[in-house]
Parts: sequence; C-alpha cells; structure tokens
Amino acid sequence: MILRGLRLLGDLVKFEHTIFALPFAYVGCLMAADGRPTAHQMVWIAAAMVGARTAGMGLNRLVDRHLDARNPRTRDRAIPAGRVSVPAAWAIVAASLVLLVTAAARLNSLALALSPLAVGLLGAYSYLKRVTWMAHLGIGLVLACAPAGGWIGVRGTLDLPPVLLALAVLFWVAGFDVLYGCLDVDFDRREGLHSIPQKFGVPAALGLARVFHVASFGLLVGTGLALDLGGWYFTGVGVAGALLWYEHTLVAPDDLSKMDQAFFTMNGWVSVTLLAFTWLDYALRSFSPGC
Repeated sequence: MILRGLRLLGDLVKFEHTIFALPFAYVGCLMAADGRPTAHQMVWIAAAMVGARTAGMGLNRLVDRHLDARNPRTRDRAIPAGRVSVPAAWAIVAASLVLLVTAAARLNSLALALSPLAVGLLGAYSYLKRVTWMAHLGIGLVLACAPAGGWIGVRGTLDLPPVLLALAVLFWVAGFDVLYGCLDVDFDRREGLHSIPQKFGVPAALGLARVFHVASFGLLVGTGLALDLGGWYFTGVGVAGALLWYEHTLVAPDDLSKMDQAFFTMNGWVSVTLLAFTWLDYALRSFSPGC
C-alpha cells in the first residue's frame, strides 16, 4: 500500500524532475558556506526544495487538470487519467507546503520570513499562461528561488552573488520552457493560452530561447567573477554552455521530435554539471597552499 502510494505520488509530481532545481540549491548553499555547509543546512535545504517542488508541481497539475484532459500530449497525466484523485492531490500539496515552511524555520529567520513569498509564487505561476506570453519567465522565477534559497539557508542574507546566480537560473529555465512550449502551439491557440511560441511562432521562439541561454551563460560567468571562483568552476560553466549549445542543435522549427532529449536529458546534465564543478572548485581550493 505504501509503495503504491509512493508510485502515485511520483506519477503526479515527477520527482525525477527535481534534478533541475535541487543541484542549484546546493550550488547556492556551497557558495554561501565557502564550500563547507553543515549537514543540518544540507538536509533542511533539501527538505525545503522537495517541499517546494512537490507543492508547485501538485498545484500546477490541479490548476491545469481540465486543460491537461483536453491536450493529447498531457491527457495521460495522473489526475486527468484518474490515477490520482483531486482530494488526494490537494492533501499532497498541503503536506508539501508544511514541509517547506518547517524546513525554512529550521534554517533561519529570514528563510522563514520569506517562505510565504515562496508559497505565493508556487501558487501564482500556473495561472500566468492564461494572461501573458511571458509566463516562461514566471516559472523561471520560481526555480530561481532554488539557488537564492540555498544561499539564504546558510547565511540568512541575500547578496549580489546569489542574485546573479538566481538570474542565471531564471533565464536558463525560461529558455528551456520556451523550447518545450513549442510542442503546444496549436493547443494554446485553440484554448486561448499565452506563450512565446504561440505569440511569435516557433522559429522566433527558438531564437529567443537561445538569447535566454546566452544570458544565463553570461550570468553564470558573472557569479564566478563576483565570488572570485577558480578554474574548475569556470570549466563547469563552459561544459554547461556546451550542453546548452547542443540542446539547441536537437530542435528545429520543422523538427521537434527530439524535444524530450533536449528538455529532460540536457537540462538535467546542466544542473548536475554546475553542482559537480562548483563542489570540485571549493574542495580543491581547500587543499591548495595558502588557503
């Protein structure tokens, strides 16, 4: 029974997609702690991220359940397909929000004070595509809270480096969300929903996604310069940039067949790569003479 419940929960919120945000929360955590976060900080930052990610995805699935049922691409999702009931989904969301706020309280007073803002963003972003084609920036803003939250969870302050990193994540997420939105152009037009691909067309949307990712790359470089990070960090940024470049070679206006590989595989590697090289930069620095 427990295993079945966990499978249904995973079906609803796709835990595996946490790989997009959790590594960046830990990047922010590492930067704030100069590479030496405590176990307490790492555990509660992870708990906050799981709570936020699960609540956000659950709310999105609840808000969009009628749209998902009408969209051929999404009609097999857990709620429209009947595998998870609406009351069960609301219970998951409520429990996840409790976890988020509890984790914030265990970190520090600023994290707790900002938790209502995080909850508000989680609740609002699902409605943005009903009112503006800039909704991609809205989901980018939600995930941008991950590195900022990781920094705040350690230091209890918000400074320039995590702001730069948060902006990098915002444009990274907005870019790949624009790419994924190209799959739903016809559906969005029928339903009166807004997106960059729906407003400007797929070719222009692919171009704007590239612009967003160039901006993200530049902001990652700026973050490293602001913190005076070393060669390993910038190597990671270079690898991430190469992954983003490759992501854009997988899609074209007349061929979106590799979108899942571009969206899920490449972006998962981007976040993990940045975390691995950031950790390596701090770890090797601690063994260097004069440190």
